[in-house]
Parts: sequence; C-alpha cells; structure tokens
Amino acid sequence: MKKVAIYGQSYSISAEKEIQILLKVLQQHNIVSFIEKQFYDLLVEGDILDKKYPTFSHFKDLNSSFDVLFTLGGDGTILRAVTYIRDLDIPILGINTGRLGFLATINKTAIEESVNLILDGDYSIQERTLLAVKTTPKTEKFSELNFALNEVTIARKNTTSMIGVKTCLNEEYLTNYWADGLIIATPTGSTGYSLSCNGPVISPDSKNLVITPIAPHNLNARPMVIADDTQIKLTIDSREKDFLISLDSRITTVAKNTVVHIKKASFTIKSIIPKYQSFLQTLRTKLLWGEDTRNETNL
Repeated sequence: MKKVAIYGQSYSISAEKEIQILLKVLQQHNIVSFIEKQFYDLLVEGDILDKKYPTFSHFKDLNSSFDVLFTLGGDGTILRAVTYIRDLDIPILGINTGRLGFLATINKTAIEESVNLILDGDYSIQERTLLAVKTTPKTEKFSELNFALNEVTIARKNTTSMIGVKTCLNEEYLTNYWADGLIIATPTGSTGYSLSCNGPVISPDSKNLVITPIAPHNLNARPMVIADDTQIKLTIDSREKDFLISLDSRITTVAKNTVVHIKKASFTIKSIIPKYQSFLQTLRTKLLWGEDTRNETNL
C-alpha cells in the first residue's frame, strides 16, 4: 500500500481523533494520503492537521494507482464516497464513527490494527453489486451518477395518496404495487431501508435483488427476492404529476409519465473485510441476533 484516498463528512467534524490516528499510522508506513477537498478544508479550519496534504475533489482526480479509499463516518459516508470511485476498482475500508454501520464496520478503536492487517495481507475483498438506472424520457440529474449501491426507491411526493407502481420483470408483468413506494435493493441495501419495510436480509455475496413495497395497500403484497440479472421496468400511476426517485441518498423529482428501467450495474464496489470481521458477525453485533440467554452455553 503506497497511496490512499480519505473521505469524511464535510459539514461537521465528528472524527477529529480518528483522522489524526489514521494519518499518523499511514505516515509511519510512508503511505501518501490524499484527502477529499471539502473534508480537508474543514480539518484545516478546525486546526486538526499538522501539515499540508494533497487533495481530490472529483472522480477524475482518482485513478487505479490508489490502493484504498478510507472513509470516516457511517454508511451514508460510504454511499457518498462511492460516487468518487465508481468503476475505478479502488477498495473501500469504512471506519465507523457513526451509529449502526453495516458498511462502515471498522471500530474507531481498531484503526491501527486494521491498517496493519491490510499491510500484512490479512484481509479479503468482498465485491458488492450496484444497480444502474435509466429513465424514459432521460432524467438529467442521473445522467452521470445513475447507479446505487444500496437501493433505488420510487416514492410518492407531497401527497397522502398512494401511488401505483406497475412492475415488469424481464418484460413480463408482475403486478401493480399500490403503496407509498417501492424499493429495489441490492444485498448490501437489504440491511437498510428495505429491512425497515420488512424486507429480508440477504448475504452480500448472494446473486439476488429484493423488491420491497413501502406500506402497501394490498396486505398480500410481500417482499420478493429475484435474480440480480433481472431487467426491471417500473411505470408509475399517481394522482400527482410528479414522483420521487432516490438512488441511495441522491433524490430527484420525475414526471409521472416517466418509465424507470433498473438493472445490475456493469461494475462492482470492492469492500475490504479485515481478518477478524465477517457479515455474520456484523449481523450479531448490529442486529443483536442471538442475544438470548439460552444461546450462551452454545457459544
């Protein structure tokens, strides 16, 4: 590891101690660190850095010569960081200074240990599926960032009335979901918004997607797991003239006559998993699976 990028929240300093520890460890190993420009400016303003660092501010400022992108924050920080690396194949390691953290799994007390594990090669790479979105007619806001790591969400706008989401899979009609909206989630996103709407948890290495209705009017409308090579077409019926499309944390308003096409993206995001981490361990820790006194004798 010779060169890394670092991305953090640019609106408040919530990881002062953590960024100092990370930079110190990287410097001890003569690793060049580039810091995202807005995050860097915030650190300079807070007088947190002891020297100047090179910065990046756009996808075009990065390339395959970067070995790792470190994020400091929660899962939302990683979702925003993905827009900088896109298809560059730069692995991500998330240091969790937020709350729950299914993606940012490195505890802030284990920064030095995690960096050393990477330097020693004691880690694995987990490839995570993304979704690509195309609309007819074309939606300009998503023309460049038309992908999502967690989910694509269709939702009502400015109304208490439900919307109808006519859903076709590989050009075959499935159903018309009458609901507050519809979530198309990747395995990564299955532990996010989809889970809060009673969707299933899917292992990150599964070749699946999940369709999860939001507050469906039809009580027999249930989440559905489909193959990740399925072509999805959504047509929206609404009393309002607009509806919302959300790609992770990026939201735009779209006219109701717009057709939404969703498929698996042509690239993946590579997530670094240190030797002591696993998805099942994260489930037990974050969702408290197995927190039952009857299980203690079986550990």
